Amino acid sequence: MKRLAPLILLWAHSRVMAQDAMTTPEPARAIAAPRVPLPAEAATAGVTKFSFIAYGDTRGRHDGTELQAEHKLVIESMLATIKRAKTSADSIRFVLQSGDAVVNGSIERQWSVSYVPLIDRLTTEGGVPYFLSVGNHDVGNATDLADPRRIAGLRNYFSATAALLPHDGSPRRLSGYPTFAFGYGNAFVIAVDSHIPDDSVQLAWLTRQLETLDRKRYEHVIVFFHHPVFSSGPHGTPTEAQTAAIRARWMPLFRKHHVRLLLAGHEHLFEHWVERWSDSTGAHRIDEIVSGGGGAPLYGYVGQPDVREYLAAGAPQKVTLQQLARPAEDPGANPFHYVVVHVDGATIDVEVVAVDWGRGFAPYRSSGATLTDAPR
Repeated sequence: MKRLAPLILLWAHSRVMAQDAMTTPEPARAIAAPRVPLPAEAATAGVTKFSFIAYGDTRGRHDGTELQAEHKLVIESMLATIKRAKTSADSIRFVLQSGDAVVNGSIERQWSVSYVPLIDRLTTEGGVPYFLSVGNHDVGNATDLADPRRIAGLRNYFSATAALLPHDGSPRRLSGYPTFAFGYGNAFVIAVDSHIPDDSVQLAWLTRQLETLDRKRYEHVIVFFHHPVFSSGPHGTPTEAQTAAIRARWMPLFRKHHVRLLLAGHEHLFEHWVERWSDSTGAHRIDEIVSGGGGAPLYGYVGQPDVREYLAAGAPQKVTLQQLARPAEDPGANPFHYVVVHVDGATIDVEVVAVDWGRGFAPYRSSGATLTDAPR
């Protein structure tokens, strides 16, 4: 019996290891590296004319079992747009996604089966870098950093985006967070996790990025995240906790550092807000574009957000708000879409591209707008 003891222990250990392998989920499959990687920041210092694509909310009702059908329509339109732009002076250099890639980010199959193969087409066929900022669905709706749902969601997020993010340890990446930045041409782009806007570590990192940025080079600062600051869809009334925290903690910082453009999702529709304010350097504006038409079930207009407290707090800087483009009440009139952002020196133009039955969508009474005010 003594001779059998080591064999019994070995068998027991092997069985435990096999059970652990069965219960420990595999991480999501990695998205293919872009055929044309993003150049080093210094290599594009002289670039002042280029375009990029922004969109959000791609989760689908069949996540984990088949490709996201509505998202596929958006991807195919993007690929056609990227192909056409290759012959122009402002070809599309990267794609930003503002979150909710899948319904439940803690489930590996939802990424690997339904989402990753579509993004592979953008990075390989389209040849462009792709950057994802997490939404509430991607982290299991968990705000506690130790919540198993968030941990599982981030495991899949980091696995899926392993070939896309700045390398771990880079000054442009916050270790352990889906929070990062990169520079291209005269634009500096920052992704932040808006599901935890009160997190002090992330806020400190964001503040350092803005305080140490070379503004002589980076004329445009663009921040993309999931929860909108202002919205008139079902998430905008009443005010969500994340929105209230973003208004209180992030917006004064964005005004201080003259952030130019905010790109958000969460609302499955299109709308555009403009905040204007003044400081010692003059009058300024920051544009917030909500673009959640990447394939998730569509939303409609619900009502205007309550911004009285926000405007009162911003009174010393003469903060005002304008809704430049408002969604329709009927969700069916707010089509699946994405936004092409054109940068040309100091000027930013946006073009909204709707797909399938939404072609011809004109949220500005046209499909585009220039993000500037006439000289006063």
